[in-house]
Amino acid sequence: MGGLLDGGTPDAELVALLRQDAGRYTWVAAAVGSNNAAHVQLATGEPVMAIGGFNGSDPAPTLEQFQRYVAEGRIHWFLGGGRMGGRSMGGSDAARQISTWVADHFPATSVGGATVYDLTEGAR
Repeated sequence: MGGLLDGGTPDAELVALLRQDAGRYTWVAAAVGSNNAAHVQLATGEPVMAIGGFNGSDPAPTLEQFQRYVAEGRIHWFLGGGRMGGRSMGGSDAARQISTWVADHFPATSVGGATVYDLTEGAR
């Protein structure tokens, strides 16, 4: 693991996946912490939701708000643990609740070294 700003560069396979149908979503992905989200947003040129603000410790969005965004089809992918998206510098209860809810309700797959969840596949 790197330092505070060492979020890494997303793999080309992940970038290509996130760009598919990007115009259909408010956010192509959601990641815990703005540093994790920023690297993906810069690589894709598409909006990425930063759960919990800068380091994942802010309680925004709440689990209920996130679930509503998913139900409305506004977020395509959730970036879980691993190189791109899951590591936070602390995390809030909201960020942990969201991560747990996603992992419990959507299947995980690995793309370009990152764990991703397709939030459009319908909850289990």
